[in-house]
Amino acid sequence: MNTIPAPDHGVREAALAHSNAQAKPVGALGRLEELGAWLAACQGACPPEPLTDVRVVVFAGDHDVAAAGVSAYPVEVTPAMVHGILAGGAGVSALARSVGATVSVYDLGVRTLEGVPDEVRRFHVRPARAIHLEDALTEAELDAALTAGDTLAAEAIADGAQVLIAGDLGIGNTTPAAALVAATLGLRGADVAGRGTGITDAALTAKAALIDQALDRLGDRADDPLQRLAALGSADIAAAVGFMAGAARRGVPVVVDGLIASAEALQADALAPGARAWMVAGHRSPEPGCALAQAHLDLDPILDLGMRLGEGSGAVLAVGVLQASVAALREVTLLADL
Repeated sequence: MNTIPAPDHGVREAALAHSNAQAKPVGALGRLEELGAWLAACQGACPPEPLTDVRVVVFAGDHDVAAAGVSAYPVEVTPAMVHGILAGGAGVSALARSVGATVSVYDLGVRTLEGVPDEVRRFHVRPARAIHLEDALTEAELDAALTAGDTLAAEAIADGAQVLIAGDLGIGNTTPAAALVAATLGLRGADVAGRGTGITDAALTAKAALIDQALDRLGDRADDPLQRLAALGSADIAAAVGFMAGAARRGVPVVVDGLIASAEALQADALAPGARAWMVAGHRSPEPGCALAQAHLDLDPILDLGMRLGEGSGAVLAVGVLQASVAALREVTLLADL
């Protein structure tokens, strides 16, 4: 696997030097200065262009593991929320409007979804099989999902997208995401299992045991990123992995959301080494696997507000901070010009 080149280091250093020369104490804007320099490096331009084209692509899918009681909500919520996003009434929709981002949604594995535009089902693969009993996807299904995500990234970038965000939608999806984090980092179910949509203590214990069952079934195949993604993931998760890796390969930054996206980012960096340099963590969710994945990737979250909605919502909220970092680099007067 070829390593993806990192964002332009020279431009980053030029951006930091520019920030230090502005009419303010050096470092007075804290991490805002570092974020602005990172975006400049990603764009290859100092100062960077304003972020006017930020796109959220929500990947939706059903997970058969939900039948084991790992979620506090029924699977019928997944197709209902697809319609909610299409109608502009989802949480991510409201937050995206506040920062001028656009949201689209794609069905990669929703079992029953009616009354939606054909574009939404363009990349449908299948619902994920129950990971504690069998592999979620076949090799062919995994390839189709990865290709779908890469295609969506390519299309968005060709159309002018400056920043991409992968959103998630699917009842039960914190279980495969946590399992992927555990398999990647050599952990067990109790290390990564969280409450997801708000499960009870008993359900949390059962969820950890189920993840252990999935990990034991996977065995030594955990060392192969493609095999662990097929065994423990889903079409929606795999598509997001392809989306993130595709963005990084094309030199476009990715804002990573909570647990699901952080698990996907781990897999994207494994399949496309160096992809992490094109990522920033938008926020940290309360799910234990989220912090573990972000720490492994050396991604320090911009926000930590206790959010656990998914859909890309925490990453979207962080876009406002990124926009401010660009504005600061572009618009603060140089000390020498006073």
